[in-house]
Amino acid sequence: MATPDSPAPRLIVALDSADAAAALALAARLDPRRCAVKVGKELFVAAGPQVVREIVARGFNVFLDLKFHDIPNTVAGACAAAARLGAWMIDVHAAGGRAMLAAARNAIDDDARTTGRSPPLLVAVTVLTSLDAAALAETGVAEPPVRQALRLARLARECGLDGAVCSAQEAPELRAAFGASFTLVTPGIRPAGAPSADQARVVTPADAVARGADYLVIGRPITAAPDPLAALAAIDASLGDSR
Repeated sequence: MATPDSPAPRLIVALDSADAAAALALAARLDPRRCAVKVGKELFVAAGPQVVREIVARGFNVFLDLKFHDIPNTVAGACAAAARLGAWMIDVHAAGGRAMLAAARNAIDDDARTTGRSPPLLVAVTVLTSLDAAALAETGVAEPPVRQALRLARLARECGLDGAVCSAQEAPELRAAFGASFTLVTPGIRPAGAPSADQARVVTPADAVARGADYLVIGRPITAAPDPLAALAAIDASLGDSR
């Protein structure tokens, strides 16, 4: 697990599966010293909170990626429950607004005071990496993705959140605006030559780090590889001594 003297690995492997046994088998082929893992909606809905407990017990830092977006009281309760599972990082949708973001922050802090545990990182989703400018416009947002990501990240920071989830394409602007202490988590990462699949705004791992990303979320290029640990090592090596 991450500590102040031993930060979490930069790479986060997405365990996107509806089968708990398959996800745990994949985790067994990875190394918690080399990567964190992401548990998203598909696995959580299929397997429930126990799979998070099991992965945490294996020494992994778990990013619980459920993107909470609801009324403030509901999100506060969900965030506190996620913290009690031992998640290292959780996320909420910045579009939920100031009251919801503040409720999430307060719930995490209250749980930490009650339990004596360090609070998980709390980050806000800005613009999904599956959305390009045209898709964003269809939702009523006329601004380009980078402007919307900046707007929502600023709101999250004002509410005391630890960082934001954004495309690495927007990371330079967010890093310049909010400084080194604001954590940037970047999905939509694809090694050179890998298919983009359902991602609209993709960036290579090395380019994401160069643009200011702190954590890179990578799924299929690692999880679908014949040797996931070797694929992870190759991506890690491509980053050089970047941390």
